[in-house]
Amino acid sequence: MFRHIIWRIAIPYVVLILLAMAGLAAFLTYGARQTYLSDLETQLTAEARLVGDALAPALSAGASAESLDPQVHEYGALLNARVTLIASDGVVLGDSQEDRTTMENHLYRPEVQAALSAGRGVAIRYSQTAGYDMMYAAIVVGERAQPMGFARVALPLRDIEAHVAGLRRTIFIATLLIALLAGLLALWIAERTAQPVRELTAVAGRMARGDLSVRLFPTTRDEVGELTRAFNALAEELSDKLARLDEERSRLAAVLEHMADGVIIADADGAVLLINPAAARLLGADATTALGRSFAQVVRHHQLIDLWSRRGERAEGQIELVDLGRPQPYLQVILSPFRRGEAAGYLVILQDLTRIRQLETVRRDFVSNISHELRTPLASLKALVDTLRDGALDDPPAAQRFLDSMEVEVDALAQMVQELLELARIESGQVPIRLAPASVSEIVVPPAERLRPQAERGGLRLDVSLPADLPRAWADAGRIGQVVTNLVHNAIKFTPAGGKIRVSAEARPGEVVVSVHDTGVGIAARDLPRIFERFYKADRARSGGGTGLGLAIARHIVEAHGGRIWAESVEGQGSTFYFSLPEAN
Repeated sequence: MFRHIIWRIAIPYVVLILLAMAGLAAFLTYGARQTYLSDLETQLTAEARLVGDALAPALSAGASAESLDPQVHEYGALLNARVTLIASDGVVLGDSQEDRTTMENHLYRPEVQAALSAGRGVAIRYSQTAGYDMMYAAIVVGERAQPMGFARVALPLRDIEAHVAGLRRTIFIATLLIALLAGLLALWIAERTAQPVRELTAVAGRMARGDLSVRLFPTTRDEVGELTRAFNALAEELSDKLARLDEERSRLAAVLEHMADGVIIADADGAVLLINPAAARLLGADATTALGRSFAQVVRHHQLIDLWSRRGERAEGQIELVDLGRPQPYLQVILSPFRRGEAAGYLVILQDLTRIRQLETVRRDFVSNISHELRTPLASLKALVDTLRDGALDDPPAAQRFLDSMEVEVDALAQMVQELLELARIESGQVPIRLAPASVSEIVVPPAERLRPQAERGGLRLDVSLPADLPRAWADAGRIGQVVTNLVHNAIKFTPAGGKIRVSAEARPGEVVVSVHDTGVGIAARDLPRIFERFYKADRARSGGGTGLGLAIARHIVEAHGGRIWAESVEGQGSTFYFSLPEAN
């Protein structure tokens, strides 16, 4: 019951009223009883004095008890009280209610003794004769030094007790009524006090469940009203802070979600607290199920687990390159401890260096390839120059033959430099690509036909098969013709005599795909992903010359058109090269 503020206010209030009324009732009844007793004492003393004065002559004359007893009865009836006349030696001379002859000596009764000492005496006691409480008032008849006797008047206290009980009942009924009214008033006051508190509690509950838009209108100017206004201000501040926190968290989540580097946050025990999509992708893990699991269970690679096990060796953290092995990525792992307040843990950043390593590999291969490509013609030129210097100039036919060979090597070098410049210009965007709706047959057929005599000299069959309903494509006809020339020329070089080369095209959703298929030697699976790199030659034994730049130039031209180029091949069973062009709707 006391869990509710209404009862905690109303019940103590009512109890206080009851205690106050009970104290008031006790005080009033005690005061009224004392007042009644004082009045009765005064009355009985006066009546006793009246009786004593009336019977003093008879006592002084030595009247007998038989003559005094009737007079005592007469005064008792007149006063409606018990009247007793007592001799100076304590013998009862007359009593208005009892037989005097059976009554014991009254000299040592309290009121008689008080009268002897003070002239009058009053006592309240239980009357053994009457059987109830009575008030006795006695006075000395005659001189106090030589009393003739004592006159005593007594009345029962039943009337006084009845009056006091009636007063007590009246006060009790008034107390109940006042307590009832006080309880109702207390309940009303408590309800008025508790209602805003209940409303605040309800609003706080809704805010705890996430509804920060609720507010309360203060209806009073007291402490509850001030509390309501403070609560509204708190709600506004909390709402603003949560909005800012949510905005910052959204920005952080957006950064973590879209950043290329993987991020893992783990506590001091190794439990994963956060993992972004990039880290899940790099590790092949599920970002949802990874939370709460151990770091070792999430990364599942011994090098990363070893790095984690050494996390306490350096206070500033660790940086290590980790090769997960193909086809998995090549990572730079940065493990840094952090502490913010009582929270401590580790921040693990996974940087994917696979592309950088690939570019480094391409760079090394490029340097190696271009060195190889330049070494042969330069060595030939050096040998020819040395031969001419050693005396070949004196032999005009030989000198002419050496000069022709030098011209061939210089032309090869010039072609290589020209193709490198062309490739550099295409990559930098300096070569203009003039796109226009063009017929696929107008793009593909001319370069294929120009190479047909070369194919026939090599004993190859060249077929061009283009559907009549092909849509037009967005293309720079000259540049795409160069791509077709490179692909058909490669097919001719790497297809033995008796083989076939087929150039075809097909329409796909939003694009036109051109393919060049040959029945040549094919390309090994390990080399297939790198054939479009500069100077990369899958098999130098079958290269048959060339700079190794044709496919790289073709790739950049196609990509500049917004298309893509790829190859499919099985070693020993031929190859098929594809490139796509956007459809000209």
